[in-house]
Amino acid sequence: TQTPSNDAITDWIHKKSQAQYGTNVSKEDIFYYVYGFLHSPEYRTTFENDLKKSLPRLPLVDSREDFWAFSRAGRTLGKIHVNYESVPPNAEVKVTGAESGNFRVQKMRFPKKGQKHTIIYNSSIKLENIPAKAYEYVVNGKSAIEWIMERYQVKTDKKSGIKNDPNDWSEEVGNPSYILDLLLSVIEVSVRTVDIVGGLPK
Repeated sequence: TQTPSNDAITDWIHKKSQAQYGTNVSKEDIFYYVYGFLHSPEYRTTFENDLKKSLPRLPLVDSREDFWAFSRAGRTLGKIHVNYESVPPNAEVKVTGAESGNFRVQKMRFPKKGQKHTIIYNSSIKLENIPAKAYEYVVNGKSAIEWIMERYQVKTDKKSGIKNDPNDWSEEVGNPSYILDLLLSVIEVSVRTVDIVGGLPK
């Protein structure tokens, strides 16, 4: 057996990839190939049952072009997913009420069931014109946007009585609009992710 290096890419797969796709393939390129490939809807659908019970097994694609397409996509996805908080807001989303300075959140919601183009942030702020495809970026069975809406709400634990208030974090980091900024960034991350995934090779 071979012991992987700290980057978790074995010399064996590195040499195999270089032989198949070119000597300029680095271990980092392989890492991002894996990250891009794991976002392939075709792969996820085909091996859905296997992925629920075992570690993913990924093939090396036949063509050099497809390898680099997956690697480039994985590199871009990795960058926006790691730096999601600093991704600028989506240009299509219209925010009203932010001038009120009231950025405290209680529980974000949609105006009505199924009306996801709008998010009622609080009594003062509303987000409108959210692209429908932003909800296609799903993490553990739920859109990334809805994860933010669910996680960033004021809750009190029934057993302990301890109150979890996400507004406290906004105060700690010295940015009253942190939660709103985060939501806007995640909307853009979602749109970009869906666009990139849509362009992956079959």
